[in-house]
Amino acid sequence: MSGINSTVNQRTNMAGQNRLELLLFGLNDDQEYGINVFKVREVLTCPELTGIPKQTTALKGLAHIRGETIPVIDLSQAIGAEPIPAEDRLNCFLIVSEYNRRVLAFLVRNVDRILPAKWDQVSPPPIETNEKNYLTAVVQHEGGLIEILDVEQVLADLIPVSTDVKTTKVTESFKKNAAQYHILVVDDSSVARTQVKKALENLNIKVTTANDGKAALDMLTEMADKDQRMTDTFLMVISDIEMPQMDGYTLVKKIREDIRLKPLYVMLHSSLSGRFNLAMVKRVGADAFIGKFNPDELAEAVIQRIESVEG
Repeated sequence: MSGINSTVNQRTNMAGQNRLELLLFGLNDDQEYGINVFKVREVLTCPELTGIPKQTTALKGLAHIRGETIPVIDLSQAIGAEPIPAEDRLNCFLIVSEYNRRVLAFLVRNVDRILPAKWDQVSPPPIETNEKNYLTAVVQHEGGLIEILDVEQVLADLIPVSTDVKTTKVTESFKKNAAQYHILVVDDSSVARTQVKKALENLNIKVTTANDGKAALDMLTEMADKDQRMTDTFLMVISDIEMPQMDGYTLVKKIREDIRLKPLYVMLHSSLSGRFNLAMVKRVGADAFIGKFNPDELAEAVIQRIESVEG
């Protein structure tokens, strides 16, 4: 798996090109799953784990890797399938990843290969699937479907995150003034959209959501076609990066290419590792980046934007 650890330049060259690389892996069934290589630190054979007393969830223990103590999640059990038996773990693999400011390791049966793809080849889940599932997208490949799991939903169920905003700047006076503002939130994960929406509603700000970059761009373009001035409509756009059909980098690039949309303030908000994002934000022309998900940090970013608008 030496190809996983690319250089910053190699990865930033993908920004704005709607491209991704998927690390393919298997669980306890015949289905093939994928995870964005950007989120992967390394892949290694599962070591002996240190147990966690009275732990009955998919959190199976702690791995000690390169001086770090990293929680290990049985991804199969986390999505509601059979767990990997303890006696099989040493023949399995850990995908060490960074999600939502946490370093985590996902226990999987096998790791296959890295598959180059484009986000416009990635589709939302079939509408027939239950809304309450862990599938965020699918990729057609070699006559089959590769499933991309909504890891943010998995983590939200396993390790719930508060959406309460605690900053003292959010006073009743602030909320009264903030009611005039409107923010567009773009994210393919239903749990991520809900988290951001709830945090912004704590500020008394109106929120409109879009499920992916293409839907957001279509919405903005349609509004511009009706001669709506974007900066009068939206205080800012808060967009995820990883999304089917059109990723966040490409969304920013498209916004900057349209003279009617160009003045929009766009902040990328992603669980992707922060190691690469400053270079990528600059490359595609985004105004800011913050990692998922800290409601106070999100609120502070929005407050700063309001302050800059109001002078």
